[in-house]
Amino acid sequence: MTTPFPAVVTGVARISPNFVRVTVGELDERHFEFVGHDQWFRLILPLPGQERPVFPQPAPGQRLWEAYYAMPDDERPVVRNYTVRAARPELREIDVDFVVHGDEGPASRWAQTVRPGDRLGIIDQGAMFVPRDDADWFLLVADETGLPAVAGVLDSIGQDRVVTAFVEVPVDADRQPVTVPARGGVEWFTRDGRSVVESEQLQKAVASADFPDGDPQILVVGESSMVRAVRRHLVNERGIAKDRITFCGFWRHHSTPDPTGEDEE
Repeated sequence: MTTPFPAVVTGVARISPNFVRVTVGELDERHFEFVGHDQWFRLILPLPGQERPVFPQPAPGQRLWEAYYAMPDDERPVVRNYTVRAARPELREIDVDFVVHGDEGPASRWAQTVRPGDRLGIIDQGAMFVPRDDADWFLLVADETGLPAVAGVLDSIGQDRVVTAFVEVPVDADRQPVTVPARGGVEWFTRDGRSVVESEQLQKAVASADFPDGDPQILVVGESSMVRAVRRHLVNERGIAKDRITFCGFWRHHSTPDPTGEDEE
């Protein structure tokens, strides 16, 4: 975990039925290095009634997270993980896409009420998925919560790489323009009223895909049951080495059981 720093909202736009894009500016270049790909960060939000979040202040020898959890409940800010959708280093600003299905969580509620000039905090975490030089082809799999990560990788990966992306969004209007490498392709799926666990379109797409020869590098992100199912298929049915798969459950549907840990190995 690195250093938290203050930032400011410079723009807000409802870009589709289920996405709000928030532009964040005044990024501190000492503590935020623009690296592309699926760069992620910890978003620090103020509590209701606060103009700006209160940052934890570690005592000597104390870690930042220890100081965070030691804060009083009426001061401790909301912290959530998000991915950079687009970056403009020359302006010291980034775009962040929020999936909004109502007011289910604090970040979703914030994204629907935030205005330019509002204050927040950022903790840069770098990139989780960085293309390997020894990878012959790439597979990217995501639901709407992982769309910014897939879009970031497609923007950064280069035109000469072999890339296939499978992306599922709630409705057709939630599709976004993304960079498609010359040797790549993006296939979109929509749920159209079905829940993410009822859909299984991403699992079926991966199971029926014809993979190229050679060594892959794979990114699977989104709802945790989908992520586990896709990874299990890749390892058990396709024989792909675990170290070739980067995966992360960004959220868990209320009907999805807690993970057992068997897929974390």
